Amino acid sequence: MPSRPAAVPATADPDFAAIGAKLDGILDEAQKTTLAGFRLLDPHGVVIAGGGEVGQSFVAVEEVRQALAGAYASELRLRIPDQPPPPLYSVSRGTKVRVFVALPVELDGRVAGVVYMSRTPNNIVKHLYGERGKVTLAAIAILGGTLLIALVFIRTVSRPIYALIERTKRIAAGDREAMRPLAHHGTREMAALSAAFLDMAQKLQARSDSIQTFATHVSHELKSPLTAIQGAAELLRDSGRTMDEDERRRFSNNIVTDAGRLNLLVRRLLELARAENLAPSGESTTIGAALALLPVDARLEVRVESGSDIGLGISGENLAIVLANLVDNSARHGAKQVTVGAEKAGERVALHVDDDGGGISAANRARIFEPFFTTRREAGGTGMGLGIVLALLKAHDGTITLVDSERGARFEINLPVA
Repeated sequence: MPSRPAAVPATADPDFAAIGAKLDGILDEAQKTTLAGFRLLDPHGVVIAGGGEVGQSFVAVEEVRQALAGAYASELRLRIPDQPPPPLYSVSRGTKVRVFVALPVELDGRVAGVVYMSRTPNNIVKHLYGERGKVTLAAIAILGGTLLIALVFIRTVSRPIYALIERTKRIAAGDREAMRPLAHHGTREMAALSAAFLDMAQKLQARSDSIQTFATHVSHELKSPLTAIQGAAELLRDSGRTMDEDERRRFSNNIVTDAGRLNLLVRRLLELARAENLAPSGESTTIGAALALLPVDARLEVRVESGSDIGLGISGENLAIVLANLVDNSARHGAKQVTVGAEKAGERVALHVDDDGGGISAANRARIFEPFFTTRREAGGTGMGLGIVLALLKAHDGTITLVDSERGARFEINLPVA
């Protein structure tokens, strides 16, 4: 409501004025205790005690009129302060408003007078000061809770993150000892993140080692024929005129043979690179369809034992490459017959490729999938056939293993069902 209307001059009844004089001291004591302003009004709304407005009428004030009619009334009014409020109190509206309460005093069913009170509400600063004990306890509780949350956060989140960062720097510097789980993960999410990171680091390290080893093998395999070609070419250049025709033909044949081996190595390297970077096409095939793509090999017989119509999650062309390499290896090791079969097991298919050749010695069983490992180097073997097979199967979520066999060699291939 607007600020309280000003009192107007009036004449107080002498009897009521005498009563007011007797109660004036009580009003002063009440004001000191409650910090509220008190006015006693007679039945006509004239002030008979309290403050400097004795003898003036408040009958024009809304809440006073309601009290004179016998009803309790209160209003919140704008306050016109006597002096500017302190800047600290600007956070509260308590200095800009005032509460006015008019309480009727009834006697024998009639309003004998009105107690008219007013007070400025507490601002937030005064209230907090009055509740300083509780505020202090609340502040201590909040500070303690914050410190506890900070400690938990540091132990469960911050410390594992910094430990993982430190591990990352060590791994980047080539420290293989850093590739181990953290001593403390803090949370399940951090444990999962750490495990995923270490798994990625180990795979990248293995990939790096594989590339390094592969590069060493490639340089060795290419160096031998290149050295032979260079030596033969130098001999032909320096002693070609003194050589007889047979010697020149022999050195020329060596150059042609080693150049052919270089060409074969490069071609097999390209095939291996394509196999390792192959993305699954989503195509499917069967053993019968893949074998139909193979050229007829007069050296041996290929026979399908079972499962020729089971759908496999690999294209016919790629399965034909896998089988062609295995069949060629069997033929080169004296096999006369290769048996292929398949058996479905849930969402996977197990293929077996058996031959009746000389088999694989115990000393070589662990190395057959190594790049460039071959026992037929003099016969032109590159040692990359099984590497290409392994890469093709990996690209199609498949595996290949060498298993024990009573006769010859037996490979088991595992592929998803089409």
